[in-house]
Amino acid sequence: MLVEVLTKMLEKATGFKNPRVDFATDEQFGDYSSNIAMILAKELMKNPKIVAKEIKEKIIEYKDAKILEKVEVAGPGFINFWLKNDILINNLITIDRDKENYGKTTHPKVKTAIVEYSSANIAKPFTVGHLRSTIIGDAIANLLEFTGWKVLRDNHLGDWGTQFGKQIYAIKTWGKKEKDAEYTVKELVDLYVKFHEEAEKDPTLEDKGREWFRKLEQGNTEAREIWQKCVDWSFEEFDRIYKILGVKFSSEFENGRGLGESYFEGRIPAIIDELTRKKLLKSGELGAKLVFFENDIYPPAMILKKDGTTLYHTRDLATDKFRLDKYNPDLVINEVGSEQTLYFRQLFEIEKMLNWYKESQRVHVGHGLIRFKEGKMSTRKGNVIWMEDLLTQAVDKAKLLGSEDVNTAKKVAMGALKYNDLKRDPNTEIIFDWNEILNMEGNSGPYLQYTYARTRSVLTKSKIKKLTIESKNIGELAPEEIAVLRKLAQFSEVIVNAAKSYSPNILATYLYELASKFNTFYNKHKIIGGENEEFKLLLTKGTGQVIKNGLNLLGIEAPEKM
Repeated sequence: MLVEVLTKMLEKATGFKNPRVDFATDEQFGDYSSNIAMILAKELMKNPKIVAKEIKEKIIEYKDAKILEKVEVAGPGFINFWLKNDILINNLITIDRDKENYGKTTHPKVKTAIVEYSSANIAKPFTVGHLRSTIIGDAIANLLEFTGWKVLRDNHLGDWGTQFGKQIYAIKTWGKKEKDAEYTVKELVDLYVKFHEEAEKDPTLEDKGREWFRKLEQGNTEAREIWQKCVDWSFEEFDRIYKILGVKFSSEFENGRGLGESYFEGRIPAIIDELTRKKLLKSGELGAKLVFFENDIYPPAMILKKDGTTLYHTRDLATDKFRLDKYNPDLVINEVGSEQTLYFRQLFEIEKMLNWYKESQRVHVGHGLIRFKEGKMSTRKGNVIWMEDLLTQAVDKAKLLGSEDVNTAKKVAMGALKYNDLKRDPNTEIIFDWNEILNMEGNSGPYLQYTYARTRSVLTKSKIKKLTIESKNIGELAPEEIAVLRKLAQFSEVIVNAAKSYSPNILATYLYELASKFNTFYNKHKIIGGENEEFKLLLTKGTGQVIKNGLNLLGIEAPEKM
């Protein structure tokens, strides 16, 4: 990548290891910029402009500097770099050669990452609240895979816990009386809501729910049968939704279903033994078993309740030990709401205390919640937006744009939903608004899809089907053409930056900026039959390819026509 070449030249010129090189904030300041001179000036107690000029003079003498049109010192001591047009045009040729592999990186030693996302709850609705984890996690997995990682995608299903004791009690008490009655997830949710309504009147129901979960953990036949039916009924809905969203999980995990909390039930005793053996498990005042942290950096983490039943920490420790023993991953990512930050800090600290993982190997990517204007969604209160309803409305809205083809309408609808989320920093909270979440204009998925379809339309209309150009045969370029070329050259580095920081929004912002620059070029210049036609066609083709590659990494399809 070009930034690596610039970094090495700066290292050679300054002796400073891994100096930072960024994209220029404005095109008038070049393609790249570095503030290394200002950092060194503080150490040397010199004028940063003088230091910058000294670095510049060294760099322009290097052999690798042939890629640069010019180097300038600006402001208080920034060093700005302009790439030669030949380099930009050669990159365009590379895009045409590599096609869907353009921007992909490989490494001699492949590292393994496990990315856990979506993590829907059995017998609960798959709501708009699950959308963020599902699509952000999927995009992060795509980015890691594209940058050379071996990625295992796990859907760590919430299929265990006290809530299932409540669900079983509700089914037995208020459920259908037919022997082989079946339930939709909505009917299961109604029963779950009823349990909490009745528990407000009669608090003893909470104990009855806990008792049924205790029976479930102990293997009670009736409890296990009802629980398994809830799992199967739930997956009928989940499978439909994942298919519509185009989201899949690794076949290693229950043929793509994902490993739920219940899968690790039999591994919990070994975890308790290890915690006890390493003297990490202590008794609390009320009889529960907890892990206490050195210097009280976090509140104690409960591992076992006083009745001996497990909690999320117990089951997640069993999960991560299984992952360690079976896959020995270099990285494990949990894409879960930001409200769980403390929980994961406790979990990761315990795993460090157990000497399972190093800190850099465990990452929590938190996302802000989707809320109503009135407050947080709640399954207990029945206050949720069902995902299937949202997807149906999104497709209906896409049809209003003129997408008469049903498949195209679905692609546009999913593009609108996913991009509306992925263009934001994951930590940002979203206030649920039908008009915004289904927005089809401006900085949106459909805008990028339409730009891609526009590039395909131009290429289809052209009589020139084989594009062969050389940089030396191209005349003077217009500013709009150079702007697109410069943006295209950033793609590989944008992908690496987005993957390293687990931030799909970096890629989304880049794609919008690229599309905007291309549309400015398109509206100002005649492509077919115009001057320098073959170059303009290749620029169009390259832009379309990069937009398609980028959208695919975000989990968004690029329709040929709109």
